[in-house]
Formats: sequence, C-alpha cells, structure tokens
Amino acid sequence: MIVRGAVLREMGLPSPYSESRPLRIEQVELDPPGPGELLVRIRAAGLCHSDLSVIDGSRPRVMPMLLGHEATGEVIQSEAGGFVPGDTVGFAFVPACGACGPCAEGRAALCEPGAAANTAGTLLSGAHRLGRPDGYQAGEGLSGQVHHHLGVSGFADHAVVSARSAVKIDPDLPPEIAALFGCAVMTGVGAVVNTARVQAGQSAVVFGLGGVGLSALLGAELVGAHPLVAVDVVPEKLELALSLGATHAIDARSNDVVEQVREATAGGAHYAFETVGSAAVLGQTYAATRRGGTTVTVGLPHPSQMLSIPAVSLVAEERTLMGSYVGSAIPSRDIPRYISLYRAGRLPVDRLLTSTVSLDNLNEAFDTLAAGTSIRQVLVL
Repeated sequence: MIVRGAVLREMGLPSPYSESRPLRIEQVELDPPGPGELLVRIRAAGLCHSDLSVIDGSRPRVMPMLLGHEATGEVIQSEAGGFVPGDTVGFAFVPACGACGPCAEGRAALCEPGAAANTAGTLLSGAHRLGRPDGYQAGEGLSGQVHHHLGVSGFADHAVVSARSAVKIDPDLPPEIAALFGCAVMTGVGAVVNTARVQAGQSAVVFGLGGVGLSALLGAELVGAHPLVAVDVVPEKLELALSLGATHAIDARSNDVVEQVREATAGGAHYAFETVGSAAVLGQTYAATRRGGTTVTVGLPHPSQMLSIPAVSLVAEERTLMGSYVGSAIPSRDIPRYISLYRAGRLPVDRLLTSTVSLDNLNEAFDTLAAGTSIRQVLVL
C-alpha cells in the first residue's frame, strides 16, 4: 500500500526547519506485514527530542528514515498471535525479542536483537517494509529504501511493526494522550519507579522539564518524594512543575544552581535525574546529590560528549551514577499500569500536552521543540 509520511533524508540541516525543511512529506510504499508483524493505522504520534536529535544529527541514524517513535494506533492486519484487527496499541521504541540474555533477566529495554534492529533501521526480524512506490515520479532525490525509526516510524498514516513493539491499550483513551505513554511517560516515570526505586520521603531533583523530565517529576510526586526540586531555563515550565507537585523551582541559568539544589534538599538530593542529554548538565546533576546519593541519567548526549567527575567520590561518598533507558521498563507491564494511574488521577500526563499538529506542519513544530517552548506536541492523523 502507499502511505503518506515524514521522511528525513539528510541529518544536520540548519534551523529554522520551517525554511530548511528536513522532513519531507512523501508517498512511501509500505509492504504487508510478515510473520509476527502488524499493520497499524496510526492515530497519533508525539514529537520527542529523540526525533529532534536525529534531525539535527546529534543522534546519528541510517538515512533515509521515516521518523516517529512515540505513537498509538489501531491494528488493521495481524500476522501475530495475541493481536486482532481492531485492537488499539501503543508502541515501545525498543522491540523485545523475549529470548536474549537481557530479556530473560526481565530487562526488555536492553534487548540485544532489538538494539541491533534499531541501529540498522529495520524491524526486529531484520526486514524493511518501507520503500519507494514503483513508477512514482514526483520530487527530487527520493529513490531508494526508507529505514524504520526505532521499529515504529509513526509519522505516517500507517506503519508495519513487530508485534514485539506493540502493547494493547484501552481503546477509549484519547489518541493524543495515549501516544505519550510510549516514550515520555514510560521513560520518565520508569526512571523513578523502576531504575531508581525512589521511596516516599526521599528527596529528588529533576534537571530538564521536557516531556520526559516532567514525567519523571510526576513519577517522583507519585511515590511521595520530598522535597521535590525542578530545574530548567524556561519560566513557564518551572511554573508548570510547581503546579504538578514540585516544592522548589530553580532557574538553570543561575550561577549557583547546584548550591540552590543542595540548600533545598538539606545537603543534596537523595536522587537526581538528568533528562537534557548534556554531559555538562549531567555533571551538575551529579554534584547536586548528597553523600550516598544516586544520579540517574536519561538524556542521550552526542556520542562525542565526555563526562568528568571526581572519581574518589564514588567510593569515599558511596555515590551511584546510573543510566536508565526506556525507563528500565517492561512495556507490556508498565504502559497499562501507567494508563491505570492516569485514569485514577494519580498521573496527570494530559498536563504535558502542549498542542496537536498536522503532518504538513511537522517542520515548524520541531522549531518550537528546539526552542524549548513546548513540552509535548502530538501529531494527530
């Protein structure tokens, strides 16, 4: 079938993207699903910094690629057990094979075949289902195979995905809300409850208040972290964080950010979360913890960035520095659980939604994301 989607053919084009137009809205050939795969009608897809980092080249990927990884939709055709046409699904951006070492240990986010497929721009099976339609003439330089983005490629009206990337969810959840659970919520909340396992009464600080950072803040508020400190450069995001449960809001442009965090948490946070994707910010986050404190990094900096910390502090102060990918999640468990918490009013992720956008306005929407003035824009199809 022929689908309409947003294809990136060259990384690193300059902003504003409204002028350089890195995302081309093209007609692309989508092959039918193979064994263990699903054809899904995409209903909504969130715009995430992980998409932006591919566009600007800080997260290198094979080109060309149809972007979008935080999405939800309706199953149209199923070649996999457990799914039937009409099912509503959300997506995990790391497909979990269920058989490799990490999967066997319950660490689906670290699935080895899933990571290899994501790097290669394929589905879990190693197959490509995206390409150019035969005989299509419009446009320039648009020939050749198109790669999948993190097994999803949700910036299109339809997608073929591995069933290992899909999780059945409630069909009556608004699509623009349902999409958020596949990345922002799963990653941010999971970093708190799965990776760090923050307990009630322990202090926490979140550096960076995008979709993932604010989800981490929601997760910390959910488990009863106190005090709960929010750090960002955008005043409106700091105000939102206070309304979502933060006890302190600190402007990251201040010269004494670390000192302010340490004062607010009586000597440093028990847990500190970095969601910006910057080694410099990660250094600040680490410095903001107390003796025995834990720093969890969620952001994805450019591979060339290096971190420098006092090595002796890891031993002499029993500090912990750890990474959290996909919120250390088991998506089939965590996505439905977080949706239930949202429905119960305990995880108000709808507050993260900035606006909805159309496929034709994606480049302009990524300008807004790059400027830091939005939290989560969602493409509605």
